[in-house]
Amino acid sequence: MTRKRRAIVVGGSMSGLLAAIMLRRRGWDVEVFERVEKELADRGAGIVAQAELIARMNALGLETHDLGVAMSTRKILDQSGALTTTLECPQVLTAWQRVYRVLRDAFPADRYHRGRGLKAFEQSGDGVVAHFSDGRSIGADVLIGADGLRSTVRQQCLPDILPLYAGYVAWRALLPERVIPPAVHREIFMTMAFCLPPGEQCIGYPVVGSNNEVREGQRRYNVVWYRPAEETSELPQLLTDRVGVGHSISIPPPLIRSEHIIAMRAAAERLLAPQFRAIVRLIEEPILQPIYDLESPHLAFGQVAIIGDAAFVARPHVAAGVSKAADDAAALAEALDAEDVEPALRRFERQRLPENKRIIERARHLGAYLQATQTAEERARSARHSIPQAVLAETAVLDFLRN
Repeated sequence: MTRKRRAIVVGGSMSGLLAAIMLRRRGWDVEVFERVEKELADRGAGIVAQAELIARMNALGLETHDLGVAMSTRKILDQSGALTTTLECPQVLTAWQRVYRVLRDAFPADRYHRGRGLKAFEQSGDGVVAHFSDGRSIGADVLIGADGLRSTVRQQCLPDILPLYAGYVAWRALLPERVIPPAVHREIFMTMAFCLPPGEQCIGYPVVGSNNEVREGQRRYNVVWYRPAEETSELPQLLTDRVGVGHSISIPPPLIRSEHIIAMRAAAERLLAPQFRAIVRLIEEPILQPIYDLESPHLAFGQVAIIGDAAFVARPHVAAGVSKAADDAAALAEALDAEDVEPALRRFERQRLPENKRIIERARHLGAYLQATQTAEERARSARHSIPQAVLAETAVLDFLRN
């Protein structure tokens, strides 16, 4: 009898689950290890369900007919609230937790282990051995790092590759549809709406409800406001919590200092359209998300590979994060289908590096005008990508990958 090949997936979020499901469908013995003890379903915010992601999920036989809210119109509001520009762009808008739930339910619960973080791994001619935080060690034919921005797998393979701050932050929130004032709801809820203060961008759109509801009245509104924040002075202040402790990368929402939230609300009253001012007033506990770039020069390391946000993190303007993770997982599974592990992973790297680099570069172009500081090249990008027509046509679309 042929021995069943074994895969360890480190990271139980989108990319990890996609890779695990695809490999399992190809006959692999797969286990997923997630360092967080709590179920991940409550995480995340609104996302665009790109056609590429939906196609990947359909190919796996997963249910997508009610994956999100179908929306067709984009609009820009000026500071007075007047409509200035519109564009028809049909898309499906969903929430991170909705996609996660579909994927989580498609993978066997007894093969998904929470609260077990990777400490280190080692390779030999017989495979790879992963050492976990609970003291256990497990061997496999391949180890897949799908453990996100703070990836332990990437840190062991590429210790010098770190997230690079992009020069701006996002204030984010999800609001229940029922709390939005009727007049504001009529004007913007069923659209992707933008307000563009100088050097900033506020965007809002409908997504599924907290219980994955798509019925009218049960959905939510996802709002994101991108604002410049200088790296050496403003960012450390924003990431210093209520008791004076500084945080790296991000800060838990309950710990954000009240003066920063007050300043954000005051800026909204000065800068945003009245429709968005009304939205901001409703936010009780905003999320503060510094924006980072992460670009890995390699994806394959012997019998180890990194995928998804463990390998590349693009600024959110392209909205390619989950579809990129799905394409990474599909390319990895297909490569492993027909070859020994090491040459398969090298082939996977050759296929996915160029496309991931294109996504990173495109996201940098779209976000250049939001940065606190800019090079001459970035100022030129700003002149191209910050005009209202470009913002409407380029945000959250993947046409640049299809051409």
